[in-house]
Amino acid sequence: MIRSYLLLLFCVTLWGSNFVFGSMLVKEFPPLFLADVRLLFTSLFLILYAWVTKKFVKIKLRELGLLVLLGLVGTLANQTAYFNGLLTTDATTASLILSLAPIVTAVLASLFLKEQFTRRMKIGSGIALLGTFFVVGIGAGLSISKGVLLIVIAMVTFSASMIIIRKLTQTMQPFITTVYSTTVGTLFLTPAALLTLDSSAHISHEAWAWGMLIVTAILMQGVCGIVWNSQLQIVGTGKAAIFLNLQPFVAMLVGFLLLGSQVTAIQAGGSLLIVAGVVVASMRKKQSVQTAAAQRMADSPNRCNV
Repeated sequence: MIRSYLLLLFCVTLWGSNFVFGSMLVKEFPPLFLADVRLLFTSLFLILYAWVTKKFVKIKLRELGLLVLLGLVGTLANQTAYFNGLLTTDATTASLILSLAPIVTAVLASLFLKEQFTRRMKIGSGIALLGTFFVVGIGAGLSISKGVLLIVIAMVTFSASMIIIRKLTQTMQPFITTVYSTTVGTLFLTPAALLTLDSSAHISHEAWAWGMLIVTAILMQGVCGIVWNSQLQIVGTGKAAIFLNLQPFVAMLVGFLLLGSQVTAIQAGGSLLIVAGVVVASMRKKQSVQTAAAQRMADSPNRCNV
C-alpha cells in the first residue's frame, strides 16, 4: 500500500508542477500551438501503449457522439482557455481555481446525472468558494482579470468533460476512453492551432523548451494517467482523491523555486480554505463509500485536459 501511495504522490507532484511548466512554456510557444503539440505527443504515446497492450475496442455510434462532444468541450474549449489564461495568470492562482473542479463536477452531476448534492457538499462548496474569493478577489484587489476568467472557463469545461467521461465509461473502459478522447480532441485542436499561427507567432527554437514540451506531454499527461488508473484499483477512488488536494501546494512550491513567485498570506489562507472545502464536500458516510467509489472511478482517468 505504501508503494501505491508513493506512486499517487508522484503523479500529483508532477500534475501540480505542470501549472508552472505550462506558465514557462506559454512564453515560448503560441498557446494553441503549445496545447496541440503536447496533445499530439500524448496521443501518440497513448495510442502506442494501447496498441502494444491490445486494448483497442470498436466504437458504437452513441460513443462516437460523446467522444466528439468531449473533444469540443474537454479539449478544444478547455485547452484554449487554459493556456491563454496562463499568459496573464500565475501558476498558483490557476491551480487554486482549478482545484474547485471536484465541486463543480458534483454540481453538474446533480444536474445532468441526477446524483445527490448533499448538505455536506453544499457546505464544502461554500468554504471552497470563500477561499477562491480570498485568492482571486481580495488578493487581486477585487478585480477579476481576463486570465482568471479564462482559467475559470478551463475549470468548468474540465468538470463538464468529467460528466461526459462518466457517460462514456458506462460502456467503455476508462483507459481506452482516455485514448480515444485525447486523440479526437487533438484532431479538433489541430486546425484551430494552425489557424492562429501567423508570421508574427513566436515558436521557440530552444532545445530546453521543446524538451520540456515533449517530456511533460508524455510523462505528466500520458504516463501519470496510466499509473493513476492502476493505483485507483488498489487504494480506491476516495483515498486517491485526497492526494489531488495537494496540487495547489505543489504549484506554489515549484513556482517559488523555479519562477521566484511569492506566496502571499492571502493565497496561503485561501488555499487552505479551498482544500478544506473540497475535503468536506468529498466526504462520504461509511455505508456509501463503496457505491460512491464505483461511480467516481471514471472521474480521474483523464487528467490530460489540464
